[in-house]
Amino acid sequence: MKRIAVIGAGAWGTALALHSARAGASVQLWARDPSVRLASGAMPRLSAYPLPDAVEVTNEWAVQADMTLVAVPMKHLASVLAQLETTSPLVLCCKGVKPDSLRFPLDILAAIRPGYAGAVLSGPNFAHEVAAGLPAAAVIAARQDGLARSLADMLGTPAFRLYDSKDTIGVQLGGAAKNVIAIAAGVTIGAGLGENARAALVTRGLAEISRLALALGGEAATVSGLSGMGDLLLTCTGTSSRNFRVGRALGEGLSPAEAEAAAGGVAEGVATSQALTELARRSQVSVPVMDAVAAIVTGRVLLKDVIEQLLARPLGPEIKIPNAFSR
Repeated sequence: MKRIAVIGAGAWGTALALHSARAGASVQLWARDPSVRLASGAMPRLSAYPLPDAVEVTNEWAVQADMTLVAVPMKHLASVLAQLETTSPLVLCCKGVKPDSLRFPLDILAAIRPGYAGAVLSGPNFAHEVAAGLPAAAVIAARQDGLARSLADMLGTPAFRLYDSKDTIGVQLGGAAKNVIAIAAGVTIGAGLGENARAALVTRGLAEISRLALALGGEAATVSGLSGMGDLLLTCTGTSSRNFRVGRALGEGLSPAEAEAAAGGVAEGVATSQALTELARRSQVSVPVMDAVAAIVTGRVLLKDVIEQLLARPLGPEIKIPNAFSR
């Protein structure tokens, strides 16, 4: 029987553990405190879904597995990778950029464990739907030849379709940037600007992600896939998205701190907006929507002023040749 370890017992980690068991694996689910498991056998963040017998909850750092899924917040990734004891390939399931170092998840892995086999999992996936076994798709990206495909074959099922990619930059950027654009999408709805405005903003946000992907060495085509447009569509329209809820609260007039509290906790897009706008500045890439989000969540600019600035931007051709995302 294949063995899959999942590090992190939050909603996403628990959902991945449930899925891994359905995929026929023996599963180790790492939790900082295994005793938090409910009497029903479920973990607190997904209390409606009891864990099957194939899932063992543990807090041991030594992992014996054929693959290890690391599903912890970006801010904890470095410390977790430093303590984890395993020889299995690592699949990083967090999305974002470390604000202080401007590193993506695989960059953090390379810094802590040089030469280690690693991949990233990204796509339009709400944890509760994956936990329920509803149809979904995602992409696994790795630089090493054949690694992404082998990991996808091990984890995928007919209901959870996994594609492979070698564009780790595009996949990681899409997963990080969609949280920022989702905040902007929430703002448009919360401020009463309408569905037309949201659709236009999300489309221009996708163009920004594509421009930045090209500048960082990724591929624009990746941004039109599951880890880009797919994830963007989900987080900008689904009310289960914490980033969207933060944006909507901001649009309704709440302060950044009040918006995060109303949304139920920290949204990754808040910190990621600062990191991505700095990456864009260093790469000389124009990202006005991301800039607007960074200004709003830090309270540097009033919402009405940001809206006026975006609407006053000069117009030009939507698409330029040969670079379709050059503006």
